[in-house]
Parts: sequence; C-alpha cells; structure tokens
Amino acid sequence: MTNSKSINVVLPCYNPTEGWAANIVKSLKDIQVLLPSVVFHLILVNDSAAKGISDADIRYLEQQVPHFQYIQYTPNRGKGYALRQGISQAEQEICIYTDVDFPYEAESFAAIYELLESGQADIAVGIKGGNYYKNVPQMRVKISKLLRWFIRSFLKMSITDTQCGLKGFNQKGKAIFMKTTIDRYLFDLEFVYLSDRKKSGVKMLPVVAQLKEGVRFSSMNSRILMTEGVNFLKILGKTIFRRI
Repeated sequence: MTNSKSINVVLPCYNPTEGWAANIVKSLKDIQVLLPSVVFHLILVNDSAAKGISDADIRYLEQQVPHFQYIQYTPNRGKGYALRQGISQAEQEICIYTDVDFPYEAESFAAIYELLESGQADIAVGIKGGNYYKNVPQMRVKISKLLRWFIRSFLKMSITDTQCGLKGFNQKGKAIFMKTTIDRYLFDLEFVYLSDRKKSGVKMLPVVAQLKEGVRFSSMNSRILMTEGVNFLKILGKTIFRRI
C-alpha cells in the first residue's frame, strides 16, 4: 500500500456564496478519489469578508476536515495578500492554491499535484482549458486576452496565461511566491514573472485546467482595472530596468 503524502491546500475567501463550506468538503472528497493516498491540510483565509462566513460554517469545516486551519484579519486586503498569509503558514512540501468555490475539475487539481510530486517541476501553473470562456462575461474575456497580449508583447514570458486560479509549488516555489508584493488581481502575474526569470532557479510548467460545468465569473469593476493597470506598469518597469 502507498504511504500517505501530505499537501497544503490554501483557499482565500471573501464574501462566498451560499453553500460554500459544503462545496469545499465535497470538492476535497472528489479529489481524494483521484489521490487516495494524499492527506489534505486545508488553510482557509478570511480576507475580512463582510458576509457569507458564519461560525457554523467554520465549525462544520473543523468537523469535516481533520487538518484545518482558519486565518482571519481586517481590513480587506485582496486575494494576493490573503494567499501570502495562508501560504506563510503552509508546512507541507507541496502547496496548492485555488479559489474558495473550487471552480476547476478534480482532475485538474490532481494533475497539478502529480506534476509536482513527480519532481518534474517546482511550480505548476494552471492555464485555461477550452471551455473557460463559455460562461465568462465578455468584458472579462476581453481583459484576459488583452493582458495575455501585453504579457507576450512586453514581458516576453514563457507562460502568458497567468491568471488561472489554480497553481501549486514545492518549497522552492513557495519561496518565490512569498516575494510577491501585489495584493489584488495581478499577484498571479507577478508570481509567474518572478518564477520565469533565469536566475530564479526553479522549473515551471503549465497544466491545462478545466472549469467545472456551470461555473460563472463576475465582472471586473473600473476601480480594480485602474489599480491593476498601475501594477502592470510596475512589473513592466522591472523588466525594462533588468534589460538596461
């Protein structure tokens, strides 16, 4: 019989939809079918949610998930900040993060883990599968494709699809993730950018991530777009400075 292996699963959480806690438990059970020898250590980070998270939800997770850690703080800081808080507490060799609604198929999560566990990569980056844009608001589709064009044209990165919410890494990858500074949307881009540098010393590979049926994404507001535009310029500035 195969020995058990442990991984950290880190979930940032902000104003989740009804039934989110039960969905976490179900999603972990679905993944467990594919990875029967893996022990999950779940870290949930409450990014100062104004609604949707109750004491009953947390008690339920404590009862259903044997290895569970809950982190909360104020004020709201953004997904990137939340993940750094959770990942800083991750103690297992492999760490995988995704969204609290587990939008990607269990097979995609398992593929991330298996690539890391095999030692073929230090960082596994989920990239969007063919069905990704089916239920995504058109404005968000345009923003996603425009961002990939900017990454390809100006940052010259080997992976241009940086914003998929499923990524994993070993301890070498964790060290790079903890160097990120962006708190909101473009923290993923910053992480992949830092990992893509030749002197990073890590091997990073893409993994196609398929969305579950019925998953829908919200639109992005103008305030987020303005803030992240500034963050993109900061990353671009680092690229230009590096080439001088």
